[in-house]
Amino acid sequence: MEYIGDVIYDYASGLYVNMTNRCPCRCEFCIRNMVDALGDADSLWLKREPTVEEVIHLLGQWDFAKYEELVFCGYGEPMERLSDLLEICRWVKANTHLKRRINTNGLSDLIHGRRTAPELTGLVDAVSVSLNAADGAKYDRLCHSDFGLAAFPAILEFTQDVKNYVPDVTMSVVGGAIPREDVEVCRQIAEKDLGVKFRVR
Repeated sequence: MEYIGDVIYDYASGLYVNMTNRCPCRCEFCIRNMVDALGDADSLWLKREPTVEEVIHLLGQWDFAKYEELVFCGYGEPMERLSDLLEICRWVKANTHLKRRINTNGLSDLIHGRRTAPELTGLVDAVSVSLNAADGAKYDRLCHSDFGLAAFPAILEFTQDVKNYVPDVTMSVVGGAIPREDVEVCRQIAEKDLGVKFRVR
């Protein structure tokens, strides 16, 4: 099979799927602005998006023994390819012991123009949503979303919704990218307001 970039890669003892480079945000802290790859990958910049069949073929070449979960996270927003992602989750659930996690910016409802959380039911075990700002104006300045000021409330709404369909939901922030007091505001939004876990990464 032609090399189109690293689709499956090992990073910090986890197994990751890099399905797309598309993303509606241009976050100032994004790692893809700094390096071309992570972990054992040579390049996470894709020459083209892999098909579902190609992703499954590549997964079939891995020894899953040392992994507990498969994480959809690369140099783009994995929920851009929601239907393909879910098809791969079905295969992983049927053929491996791996749990399935999505690292997302939480904007899939705006990307697709519909509620997307219910579609994850029974296929996704964990979702990690990047919050990264204490309010909408700060999010817009830091993350430069295509959706402007509509992005932040959409992230909160998606997180509130997805916890009804996915058993493990976490919101996260990049600690060095925002002031300490904003980290604590984000913690309150996640834990108190939305009732999900919180992590500083």
